[in-house]
This record gives sequence, C-alpha cells and structure tokens, in this order.
Amino acid sequence: MTSSSRFWREEDGGVTIRIRLTPRGGRDALEGVEELGDGQAVLKARVRAAPEKGLANAALEKFLAEALELPKSSVAVVAGGTARVKTVHLAGVAADLLVKLKALG
Repeated sequence: MTSSSRFWREEDGGVTIRIRLTPRGGRDALEGVEELGDGQAVLKARVRAAPEKGLANAALEKFLAEALELPKSSVAVVAGGTARVKTVHLAGVAADLLVKLKALG
C-alpha cells in the first residue's frame, strides 16, 4: 500500500483507523480499502446491525475486536458516531496492530 492509500495512523497507545461502515449489510465483513472523493483511504466494513441507538457502532467494535484478536475494550469508535465514515481507535502496541491490519488485506 502506498502512503496515500493508508487508512490508519500510528498514535501513542495504538492505531487510529478510518472506516466506511455499511449498517444492515446482511453480514459482518471487511471489504478492502477504498479511496473517498476527498482522497482519503478508508477500510470498508459492513455489519448486520441497524444504525439505531449505537447498535451498528457496537457491532463494528465487536467485529473488529474478533477479526484482530483484540479484547473488545481495546476497540472504540472515537469519531463519526452517526456518520458512515468513522474513526476507530485500536489500543495496543502500534507495530503489532499494523501487522494484524496488513494481514486483513
């Protein structure tokens, strides 16, 4: 991946990733990286949960924790709670998290 197609950013205490979430997507899945109209890269994800009362965000956090083999408490939507494009913080050692993210696709 080139730096322009990176959907993550290393930070103290972990990694922040940008995700474009499709709620009511029929299944829980990650669908690769996409470039938005503004040039930002996002990881595309879908969850079965509806976008009501935070259910889709909670389903995304749980799904990412399972996919990355992290404790659920290490995954949190930190921005974009009601938007399609969300910022998610993954707590942990950044180098280890990046290895796991790159293995996803």
